[in-house]
Amino acid sequence: MALLYVVVSGVVLTAVVLITVFILRLFGILRNGYEYKPGQKGSVSVLVVAGSGGHTTEIIRLLGSLSQSYNPRHYVIADTDKMSEEKIRAFEAERKESDSTSQFTLHRIPRSREVRQSWSSSVLSSLSALMSSVPLVFRLHPDMVLCNGPGTCVPLCAAGLLLGVLGLKRVLIVYVESICRVETLSLSGKILYYLSDYFFVQWAPLKDKYPKAVYLGRLV
Repeated sequence: MALLYVVVSGVVLTAVVLITVFILRLFGILRNGYEYKPGQKGSVSVLVVAGSGGHTTEIIRLLGSLSQSYNPRHYVIADTDKMSEEKIRAFEAERKESDSTSQFTLHRIPRSREVRQSWSSSVLSSLSALMSSVPLVFRLHPDMVLCNGPGTCVPLCAAGLLLGVLGLKRVLIVYVESICRVETLSLSGKILYYLSDYFFVQWAPLKDKYPKAVYLGRLV
């Protein structure tokens, strides 16, 4: 029994130390986010999280206003999303006409949470999405994750932060809240408000409620 107690105590202590180091490392990354400026010596590899319906339309409009330096663009959509791929390919085909160096890739992961899905079942689906997000983000090694609200963005941002926590690469997390959110944040926004490096809102009332947010008016 004494030996078992020592082993269990050692495991618990090790777990506590690892969790503490992880939290401190994550806090340090989030605190110094504004000091990280990707693309100063070249292009910015950006992972773009697209969502069904209006989310994809908004993110494409936003990409249309960005310079050619944001290249390549790695789009990630949910495996049940049947509409976003067509919009993305149409946008990229048009962009290719004006910029021959333009590059993009398209990837699918399990959806984190379906509309009206119960909270209990969404835990499992979110874990499934996270398990797919980590190897994908580690393989793509983006400089930045750009998202605007679909639930799929949360595990992808978490995977990007994990790259930094492990010291493999600092990934900038940029969140733009959807134009339809006037007075309250989406669920994704409420989570990523604390984890993003830059958090943009498109309505003044949200800036009043969330001081960290950056209000620049309508972006899309």
